[in-house]
Amino acid sequence: MTQQTAESSTRSRTRQAILTAATASLAADAGASLGDIAEAAGVGRTTLHRYFAERSDLLAAVTEECARRLAEADTRARIDEDTGREATLRVCREYFDLGDVLSLLFHGVVQLDGQAVAGGVVVDDACGAALVRGQQDASIDAAQPVSWLVSMLWCTLYAGWSWVQETGASRHDALALVLRSLDGVLLPRD
Repeated sequence: MTQQTAESSTRSRTRQAILTAATASLAADAGASLGDIAEAAGVGRTTLHRYFAERSDLLAAVTEECARRLAEADTRARIDEDTGREATLRVCREYFDLGDVLSLLFHGVVQLDGQAVAGGVVVDDACGAALVRGQQDASIDAAQPVSWLVSMLWCTLYAGWSWVQETGASRHDALALVLRSLDGVLLPRD
């Protein structure tokens, strides 16, 4: 490995450490200072400022990081496969591990293209499409408005993630409760 490649690799790792720390810090406290974020990343404020001169630069990078993580989760969820209900539940499984991202979106710290926060609820095009498909293929209750179902999905995910944080419950148990709760909401009624 050349010295230039090693420096580039180190720079990339440092930048990612700052973004990871910023995502977690801002999810815990939207007003976290740059000093708090630098400390969480294990770097000095001067180093943080070399990567992100202003708080707005860091927030823009965190927004890009959130979009990247959600896009990867959408890909893993295979949203276009199977029934709408199955796809929706897969999305929930994938999004559940994005607790810090969910918190940033839910609290309006970041806002992504294709996603908006309406009344404290994240509205997601990919989830909405899976829900509409589920209503069309009769795997999801068509009597409930999709906007309501999207709200239920995001609120339940956030509640599950918060429950893990607040009670120390296992991720596995919380995810099982989230999926059970959502599946009950989604099921068509006779």
